[in-house]
Amino acid sequence: MTTPASRTIPIPVETGPGEPRAPRELADLAVTIGGQGGDGTLTVSDLLGRYFRLRHLYVYMSRNVLSRIRGGHADACVRASREPTAAIKPQVDVLVAFDPEAVEAGRGDLGPDGTIIYDSSVFHSDLPNAIGFPFATLVGGQVGQPIYKNTAAYGALSVLMGFDAALTRTVIESRFQRRSPEALEKNLKALEIGRKAALDAGIADRYRVVEGEAKGQVLTIGNQAVAMGFVVGGGRFFAGYPITPATEIMEYLMRYLPPFHGVVRQAEDELAAINMVIGASYAGARVMTSTSGPGLSLMTEGIGHAGTAEVPIVVVDCQRVGPSTGEPTRHEQSDLTHLAHLGHGEYPRFILAPGTIEDCFRLTIDALNLAEKWRLPVILLLDQALSQNTVTSPPLELEGVRVDRGRRLSPEALAQLSAYKYYQFTEDGISPNVPPGTPGALAQVTGNEHDEFGHVSVNPVNRVKMMHKRMGKMELAGPELPPPRLFGRPEARLGLVGFGSTIGPIREAQQLLEARGVATRFYQARTLWPVPKESLGPFLDSVDVAYVVEHNYTGQFAGLIRETMPAYHAKLRSILKYDGLSFRSPEIVRHITEG
Repeated sequence: MTTPASRTIPIPVETGPGEPRAPRELADLAVTIGGQGGDGTLTVSDLLGRYFRLRHLYVYMSRNVLSRIRGGHADACVRASREPTAAIKPQVDVLVAFDPEAVEAGRGDLGPDGTIIYDSSVFHSDLPNAIGFPFATLVGGQVGQPIYKNTAAYGALSVLMGFDAALTRTVIESRFQRRSPEALEKNLKALEIGRKAALDAGIADRYRVVEGEAKGQVLTIGNQAVAMGFVVGGGRFFAGYPITPATEIMEYLMRYLPPFHGVVRQAEDELAAINMVIGASYAGARVMTSTSGPGLSLMTEGIGHAGTAEVPIVVVDCQRVGPSTGEPTRHEQSDLTHLAHLGHGEYPRFILAPGTIEDCFRLTIDALNLAEKWRLPVILLLDQALSQNTVTSPPLELEGVRVDRGRRLSPEALAQLSAYKYYQFTEDGISPNVPPGTPGALAQVTGNEHDEFGHVSVNPVNRVKMMHKRMGKMELAGPELPPPRLFGRPEARLGLVGFGSTIGPIREAQQLLEARGVATRFYQARTLWPVPKESLGPFLDSVDVAYVVEHNYTGQFAGLIRETMPAYHAKLRSILKYDGLSFRSPEIVRHITEG
């Protein structure tokens, strides 16, 4: 075997002359894997995540890849902890590097006792904490294909971190058993090559990963939970066009929806997708589409049409860096202002913001119910990290799931009407309706301004009444919109406000501040538009200052709060990040403590 290029380990191996020191126990650990696109960094992170879940640890896996099939730097970070977590660990314990760029990109995040494992068949490192293994050469010679170097690296990691050998093998079997027997055999062989190399290098059990108590958890992503929520919530028609980071929603629905007699259509573009769901909704189906920034721009006119025609639709916006093509695989929360003022003219819409896997599931169901009851567009606002980062979550429960089809007329009630009015004026603005084709219920639906029958109208009196009918829903529906979640000390005078994937870093920042004697309260907004004044007002009254944490340049949610709640202008501060990467908790703490 080739001797590793560097064998210095940062962890002392002796407690005294000739006495070995116990492995360093890790109850909260992070491993970063970096290399070129195609090196298999995401495969290594997936294998680690599966192992840590089987050890009953909470897992959070982030990804940093380029928008290309192969080539360019890519890395992934896996965090495992005994405590629930949904944030990247501030410091990494182990860095696995398949190319020199991975070392340069990741060494700054490495903790003081961190270890680097690198592929010495590709490059050489003189860093004292670096251990080189010729992974590509070893598997290329013994397995026949260097591509299996990622599995060999997982094997070396399993030795370094004291993994159970049988459980390590089980992970490989579960990951590759659905592929060909040949692929499984080669991966198992690569695993043993990596393990033997690490054992021969004398780095076994330098760390010991503790057992956790997070039993019965599943590994999933926000996009999968949204897809499941759509199926469980009675959704039966989905149309969309592939776009990062929203594509997985359509991919999962292609698997989940047909067994429930649902239909998934990949449209030729986003213009077609939005019009398909409008048509299917008018025909009586519960519908949804998903997209990201550029696709959302193309859908804007269609969403406005649904708003004025009072056709219920759900649009999932998985935000990424913009504008234009921007950075398709990077993280941001910069679509909010656009969505709150979506398109020309004025029409009602709700914007809901899940922050956890359970939220993604439950708020999708809520969005379908709200859209059908109030007959308007509902936007479900995710971000790249929430959409695509993998996290442990309890299995999604069906208890309490309720399907509300809105104010549908029964045949008996329809027969008693002297005339059927699709846009009938009512006190709450909700017009009783039936699907088209129902005998005795002839209706006209249009995006033009119209009267109660749907006939085009430019009558000023009618226009005012129709605007009140539609826009009044924004206020009347307030009590039914998803309430916030509050965390922290009720008596704290320092407030934090956030939405989406910021919940993980903010909760962790609260713990760091608490350790410094700084008490905080956190308002996790799950309804963003209309701004939830009834709950946000009392929260802002209870604190002296409120830091709004968000991923954009202009402080968009803080701006909407100031726009609709100007009395609180002086209390609001913004903590902003717009480099395409997620917050780490120390960044939030520094903004608060250092100003």
